[in-house]
Amino acid sequence: MRSAQEYLDGLRDGREVYYRGERVDEVVSHPELGLSARHGAIDFHGPSPEPSPYYAIPRSAADLLERSALIEESTRRGRTLVVLVKEIGTDALFALLRVLHGTATYGRVEAYYEYCRDRDLALAVAQTDVKGDRGKGPAGQADPDLYLRVVDRREDGIVVRGAKVHTSYAANADEVIVIPTRSLDEGEEDWAVAFAVPVATPGLKLFCSDFLHGTDDDWAYPISSGRKMIETLTVFDDVFVPWDRVFLDRDVGRAGALALTFVEYHRMTAVSYKLPLLDALVGLGFSLAEANGIARASHVREKLTWLVAYAESVRALIRAACERAHVDEATGIAYPDPMTTNIAKWTFARDYYPAVERVIDLAGGLLVTGLGGHDWSSEVVRPYMEKYFAGAASAEERLALINLASELLARGYAGYQGVLAVHAEGSIEAEKMMVYRSYDPGPAKAYVRELAGLD
Repeated sequence: MRSAQEYLDGLRDGREVYYRGERVDEVVSHPELGLSARHGAIDFHGPSPEPSPYYAIPRSAADLLERSALIEESTRRGRTLVVLVKEIGTDALFALLRVLHGTATYGRVEAYYEYCRDRDLALAVAQTDVKGDRGKGPAGQADPDLYLRVVDRREDGIVVRGAKVHTSYAANADEVIVIPTRSLDEGEEDWAVAFAVPVATPGLKLFCSDFLHGTDDDWAYPISSGRKMIETLTVFDDVFVPWDRVFLDRDVGRAGALALTFVEYHRMTAVSYKLPLLDALVGLGFSLAEANGIARASHVREKLTWLVAYAESVRALIRAACERAHVDEATGIAYPDPMTTNIAKWTFARDYYPAVERVIDLAGGLLVTGLGGHDWSSEVVRPYMEKYFAGAASAEERLALINLASELLARGYAGYQGVLAVHAEGSIEAEKMMVYRSYDPGPAKAYVRELAGLD
């Protein structure tokens, strides 16, 4: 394992990154992107001769439970913001090892896995194509580059062109792994490609979203002032990929399998990293009720009970998904039960905004009408805040809770987490579809026929 400083030093490699329309000279020292890089450093615990536990290939339900707990803990240390620089990449590596086992490129996958593990690399995953007209597949688009594709095959490798979107942490990763976003049909072979390249590869351009453009007011913004996830439009402008980094090429049959197998792991990762956020909502509900002096009201207790049941249901479901693990016969690699994993993710996403609504109700209007950190620092204003914002708790305690709640419920960080809840790691409709596809109704139907006297 590398140290945090070794990880940060590795990002100074001349990568082509843009933020707010301008080329970034170096991400670590950048006032915004540097926050994201230092947040990613949470996942580095060296120097140590032992490999990172993120790279441990799961072989059993116990291994999956350990991985889930590791992801939950790193996110807790990230103050509800997932770190993800090793979590998502190893999800993709496990999928590649399973889907491509027995193929001509499996040796490349094994070698790449060992390369990343032995160097303790930070990995981004570029899966979601920009897609263009959603009613058409890759071959039907007016612009064929709206799904990433191979535009040239040479003796020494391939050349790819196109773009991926929603790529998390690519600006502060060492490598980016590219996999298909969907199943493909005959005639779409050029889009059936999976590979990996260093982020500093010529022609790879990262255009960073500034949605969480920061503030130095750590009193009013206790999370987003010091934490950041950077998402990119990841453009491959005729990028050369050597053959030893090409894992899938022209295999439309395995393109869809790779996309779905990645999701089997990544939705487990997703629910695992949501647990600290849910615990924060529950804790805020109880703490704000006490600070506002309303904890004994019956409707407040009903809201708190609902929040507890929601958080603990999601936690129980993801643990059940790990405990109901399956083991791939060909590779011996374990994976969480797809149906239970998707029920866990669906439950989280479906009930996230109802949970937010309940905590907003317990918090009150100060979430958006309260004064800021400059006011609290003012010798003139602060005495009035201390006098008039006191409740069942002191103004200092109550406002600290209000500010945290405002981050999680009302400000930009809240909007970011809300969109993640609905869309990240697959939409609500995608999760419902996977639950339906994963469930075998045969035993239930047979039991009904028995009860009805039909068999």
